[in-house]
Amino acid sequence: MLAAERGAARLTIAAYSNDLTDLADFLGARGQPLENAGSAALHDYLADTRSRRLAPRTLARRLSAMRQFYRFLLAEGVRADDPTAQLDAPRLGRPLPKILAEDEVERLIATAAAWPNEEGARLRCLVETLYATGLRVSELVGLPLAAAQRDPRFLLVRGKGGKERLVPLSQPAREAIAAYLECRGAFLPHGSGTKTARWLFPSRGMAGHLTRQRCGQILKELAAAAGLDPARLSPHVLRHAFASHLLDHGADLRSVQQMLGHADIATTQIYTHVQSERLRRLVETAHPLAQRK
Repeated sequence: MLAAERGAARLTIAAYSNDLTDLADFLGARGQPLENAGSAALHDYLADTRSRRLAPRTLARRLSAMRQFYRFLLAEGVRADDPTAQLDAPRLGRPLPKILAEDEVERLIATAAAWPNEEGARLRCLVETLYATGLRVSELVGLPLAAAQRDPRFLLVRGKGGKERLVPLSQPAREAIAAYLECRGAFLPHGSGTKTARWLFPSRGMAGHLTRQRCGQILKELAAAAGLDPARLSPHVLRHAFASHLLDHGADLRSVQQMLGHADIATTQIYTHVQSERLRRLVETAHPLAQRK
């Protein structure tokens, strides 16, 4: 249902599957089938997950998976009630996204540009493209080769739910992609078929393209070489930097929303809180009245 009717992303489906499998294992240890669980058993399961010290967002996602599953059973007539109706969601804070300063991004790009051989060309392409477009890492590694062979001014990206959007490319990003395409063949396995050759970032792995995990590892190696804390850098941090720096330079929120592929502008508004927090710190450190005791 999630795949066919809602067009949920593959990673979302996998996460919900893992969540429901974990619940089924918990209930199975009590001799209770997943589809017959009552509210008391689900309360006990949530208490058990809290004792494992899982992150609040993980708990919230597990509760969401449970709710959608039992509401599906209710809608299909498998159950006559929804046992999740009385369950309370964990309180979620609103952490500000982690970002890099503009000079730190420049250091990353300069370090990538100095990286030798084909690995350097691919690394520069990854960094320039992530920072120029704000793509999710799954969108980046899943780009087909054809996406970079159409209009060089834009990338056609397939995002969450299979929705497509056009994202403009900066001149440095275009140049980085063009330089990478000249040596892309070095990353194609010998005798590779169409499964591998169709991706912009091919790989010898089972997926046929660079994985999200490997992309994250490469960026951490780059951060260390650039003199930055590797723990501060990930593909999503570059996505945050893209959005925050655009707003810093006068971009409107609606345009940033479209480029990020957010369905709801409320999701994009978190970056305005980043700006507000930065301004607050500026006033506290620079305003003469803030220094008075």
